[in-house]
Amino acid sequence: MKQQKKFNKKFSTVMLVFLSLLFTLGCQPMQQDTTPNGLMTDLLLHPEVAVLTNRYPNFSWIAGGHGESVMQSAYQVVVASDPDLLDKDLADMWDSGKVNSDRSIAVAYNGSQLSENSSYWWKVRMWDQDDNPGRWSEPQRFNTGEFDSGDLQWPGESRWVELNIGGETDYVFEDRHPIRYHEVKPVSIVRNDLGNHFISFDKAAFGVLKITLDDPATEDTLIVHLGEKSAPGNRVDRNPGGSITYNRVKLPISPGKREYLAELPRFVANYPHSQVLAEHMPEVAAFRFAEIEGLDGDPGSVLQLALIYHFDDSASDFHSSSDNLNQIWDLCKHTLKVTPFMGVYIDGGGRERMPYEADAYVQQISHYAVDREYAIQRYTTNFLIYNPSWPTEWHLHIVLMAWADYMATGDSRFLEEYYDELKKKTLLPLAREDGLISTRTGLVTEEFLADIHYYGRSFRDIVDWPQGTPANEDRHRSGHGSITFEGETDRYVFSDINTVVNAFHYRNLVLMGKIAGLLGKPDDERFFRKRSALVKESFNEKFMDKQRGLYTDGEGVYHTSLHANMFPVAFGLAPKESYPRLSEFIIAKGMACSPYGAPYLFDALYELGAQDYAFRLLVSELSRSWMNMIRFGTTITSESWDIKYKRNMTWNHAWGASPTYIVTNKIFGIQPLEPAFRTVQIKPQPGDLESARIKSPTIRGTIYAEFKQEPGGKFNLEVVIPPNTRARVLLPLPERDDFRVLMNGSEIPYDIEESSVLVDDLLAGRYLLEIR
Repeated sequence: MKQQKKFNKKFSTVMLVFLSLLFTLGCQPMQQDTTPNGLMTDLLLHPEVAVLTNRYPNFSWIAGGHGESVMQSAYQVVVASDPDLLDKDLADMWDSGKVNSDRSIAVAYNGSQLSENSSYWWKVRMWDQDDNPGRWSEPQRFNTGEFDSGDLQWPGESRWVELNIGGETDYVFEDRHPIRYHEVKPVSIVRNDLGNHFISFDKAAFGVLKITLDDPATEDTLIVHLGEKSAPGNRVDRNPGGSITYNRVKLPISPGKREYLAELPRFVANYPHSQVLAEHMPEVAAFRFAEIEGLDGDPGSVLQLALIYHFDDSASDFHSSSDNLNQIWDLCKHTLKVTPFMGVYIDGGGRERMPYEADAYVQQISHYAVDREYAIQRYTTNFLIYNPSWPTEWHLHIVLMAWADYMATGDSRFLEEYYDELKKKTLLPLAREDGLISTRTGLVTEEFLADIHYYGRSFRDIVDWPQGTPANEDRHRSGHGSITFEGETDRYVFSDINTVVNAFHYRNLVLMGKIAGLLGKPDDERFFRKRSALVKESFNEKFMDKQRGLYTDGEGVYHTSLHANMFPVAFGLAPKESYPRLSEFIIAKGMACSPYGAPYLFDALYELGAQDYAFRLLVSELSRSWMNMIRFGTTITSESWDIKYKRNMTWNHAWGASPTYIVTNKIFGIQPLEPAFRTVQIKPQPGDLESARIKSPTIRGTIYAEFKQEPGGKFNLEVVIPPNTRARVLLPLPERDDFRVLMNGSEIPYDIEESSVLVDDLLAGRYLLEIR
């Protein structure tokens, strides 16, 4: 009993001290650690393995801090020519001093002239909303190259250059991250009934096979089969069909040599802008399976050397109550990791290796959803301005790409530098008096084509791909088209004035008006606004069949396709009163488009409020679905929904990876309202999805969100808003009137907007929002 009293007395004393300390700390709140992180130089997270051709690089960082309401009020950037100087806070190149600004994106260098072919180091610190200074960030190195090279094939070309890294010379790119080989171990190695070694990797990648053998006793030649598709009996499929990749490689082995690469033949560029690897790099091909023929013993090791552009697997994450959706996300994220292996977006790695505007745009918006990477997107847009492909609508993607780049990065330099080129890409010279454009009315001249840098043989509308077989041709002809008569255009009827291309033209005019306003060009801004209003009026007058409430495929055409109706909705051309009929029609069509058209279809469905159907379509297991891709065995999204829709389809086409965009931008509704996510909107539209969580990268930092739906219209959303960011949250509106809205357990006032519950102006921090 005495011991118990003694213990109680001692415990009470300790508690009094603890409570006193807690009270003291509560009265004098601890200053948060606001050290900036995630530094970027000219949009490169790792500029130390690149060289910059810009005399005045831009610096970006993620504001530090993890608590509520952390906002940057000032910053200081210092740049030095030696890391030791920076350690001593001696900035011999530039010291910005304390700048009272919340700007943490695209801060332009403003110091002494940088030298070519040199290295520099920079760091930054910030002051919080209470003017408390934080600690300096870790320093970041960047390297300069040639500022005014006269050897470029086109403005902005990025070349291979040599760079000394840690005392060793390596090849890197100008103004983008390098591509590197990464060792991947197999998941299994077995002997098949032929006595061959059959090697399985978890997923396909573009790479080369590396084999380590015990010292061979005699000279011999092994046969190595590499492929994306396996065959029964643990074999690589030698005849996979379509453009599915298969390679047979002869591999000589000899005594005294243990390590071998199954060297592939060099890729031959058969298309105008096909990409080839530098001579110092081993050739790659897509494969998931390998089969080694003629090896008596077991190999010491077998590795897939996967060629990958910079990718941070930890930058994003997603999981939901739908197993199908989880598989689809993983498929698409892996696709976005392995397909940019050339350091630029390409349509596929086996057949053409050529950048196309539409492919690149879908890849761009999908890539933003899974990684904090921006340089490859900008370089691809730059490349395609001067090296375009043939379809009219593909040219009209360039302005969309430039605007997406600006909204993701907040860096307007690309818009400023290429403004005149962007104006050309609107294709205004093809317009008649009512503002509608056409390639069939005699306005496509050699001068016009040269002005948009196109020197090919065909310049025409595409709608979707493949187009199928025109009615006056043999539907059983050979080639790369669909083996079905209608192709992927939903039997679109082409005319002189087509609906789809004019929907793209309208969207270009709207965006160019915004760009002109941003860049301080009031005359152009007024022109583009007036012009877009004219096109919108003409579009609805010429293409809308008022009796049916649907858009036809073109002027004078009766047929109404999915494409002619989904694009006007996606681009803001359709009047709201037409939504019920358009929604009914589009839903009835299903996935009557290729994977390229899918993100536009989902844009339209969510704009129409058809989120329940959109979710069911996204996780569908029909032949036109991402689950079908998974079912037939690819681990990278395929070019078409199935080989029956495109006879030469590939198993490595990134334009099929849009579900990462759909999940982030539509199901979670995470969208920038201001450039670089200075203000972000979060508007979950879960449809029938019960619960999900996401880790979503932005240039300002990571947004975390998790929702759960409960019976009776109850809804929970937990979000984490990064520092220096504001959020506007729109929650699903319950059907009942007697609901309450809680934030972190306390009831709060709210507004109703767009059939949603609005909680506005949330500062950085963690919030639990509940509808009860």
